[in-house]
Amino acid sequence: MNVSSIPFLDLVTPHVELEAELTAVFQQALRTAGFIGGPVVENFEKAFASFCGAKYAVGVGSGTDALRFALTAAGVRSGDVVVTVPNTFIATTEAISQVGALPEFVDIDERTCNMDPEQLREYLEQKCTKDSSGRLTSRRSGRTVTAIVPVHLFGQMVDMDAILELAERYGLIVVEDACQAHGAQYFSRKQNRWLSAGCMGKAGAFSFYPGKNLGACGEAGAVTTNEEALAAQIRMIRDHGQAKKYYHDVEGYNGRLDAIQAGLLHVKLPHLAKWNEERRGRAGEYNRLFEMAGNPVNAPYEPSWSRAVYHLYVVRTSDREGLMAFLKEAGIGTGIHYPIPLHLQNAYRSLNYLPGDFPIAEQVAAAIVSLPMFPTLTPEQQARVVHEIRNFVEAKVEHCGSGSMQLQTAERSS
Repeated sequence: MNVSSIPFLDLVTPHVELEAELTAVFQQALRTAGFIGGPVVENFEKAFASFCGAKYAVGVGSGTDALRFALTAAGVRSGDVVVTVPNTFIATTEAISQVGALPEFVDIDERTCNMDPEQLREYLEQKCTKDSSGRLTSRRSGRTVTAIVPVHLFGQMVDMDAILELAERYGLIVVEDACQAHGAQYFSRKQNRWLSAGCMGKAGAFSFYPGKNLGACGEAGAVTTNEEALAAQIRMIRDHGQAKKYYHDVEGYNGRLDAIQAGLLHVKLPHLAKWNEERRGRAGEYNRLFEMAGNPVNAPYEPSWSRAVYHLYVVRTSDREGLMAFLKEAGIGTGIHYPIPLHLQNAYRSLNYLPGDFPIAEQVAAAIVSLPMFPTLTPEQQARVVHEIRNFVEAKVEHCGSGSMQLQTAERSS
């Protein structure tokens, strides 16, 4: 990559800027031997709960642990059905499967790429029935439906009012997958106020994987909740089911948050709101540049009720592979999140879903490209990204002729 290359993600700059504070965390751990649990973890948990507008946060080993433990503590049991979307990282469905439940899917909103409340409504009304005891049962699997996991994908918010209204109507648990949405906000028309990701459902699951908006220097995660009993249950689950040392009330996991990671996250947390605003600014600049360039790709859609934090800036194009190769040649990093919907993954072949079952998710998955997005991305770098994308589209149109030009025009207006 040449000297003017633009990385997909910059994990170096924020760590260099905070190096002295981050190093002090490690030094303190060495001097106190405080490696597992203790006040460092507890202080971060309190600070992160406050940031999210939740009463409690429980640090765990990863985002996958967070979702798995949240589902278990919330009451999802082996044999249940949990409804989610097919366009998410496999950790969402791994957590469902690993509590013994079965993931079933609903399609997404074409604009937001998040769970479509109308598709969820159709699933609950037309693809489920009530058994003799009044429990909601999936027609597909014959299992009891107990929970919904909406995913705030790419840092964009799900329309939670509609999801929560359906959950209340059918007596379902809602656990938010907020692993990409640290600090994202949703305007609840029902409550007439802004609410943060992770504080609207029974629980919220967060990942602190290094590339996230708030990232550890390794693996880490957290569960947020407003329920004291649920937080206490997760504290036991993460620590081998211990109510106190060597007294095991339940069979749990080794899913604790390391004190060093908690300390590093606590150093970064005061900067997160600023970093998120910088990401929003970079997203706005991309939007402006693409509009000036004639919209050579479809930019992300942000509803009026969402304050997205742009963990990723994801566009759509008719020739993803061609565009990514072109940008790579120009020294510009890109990514795909995620190329194959979960219902078509080999890991879930036993669920017997078929191509075409979730057409919007499949259509989106074939077209998405993630562009460089990080707080220190400069306007000059963004201008170059957009310039190269426009060059690619114009060269393709010129090569393919006027018929393709009409196709591109139709795509831009869609």
